[in-house]
Amino acid sequence: MGADQKAQAKTDQAKGKAKEAAGRTVGNERLVAEGRADQTKGDARQAKEKAKDALKD
Repeated sequence: MGADQKAQAKTDQAKGKAKEAAGRTVGNERLVAEGRADQTKGDARQAKEKAKDALKD
């Protein structure tokens, strides 16, 4: 299941970047904030997976 979680982390990060860029383009601060939140969620998920991988070794 690790690969699924890693892929989900990348998806969250990419989705967040897209939302943030769209929000900046149209001047929508709420959309910018949602994008940042999605990126943070993806970063946290990625960090968790890296920690799990480190513990395996």
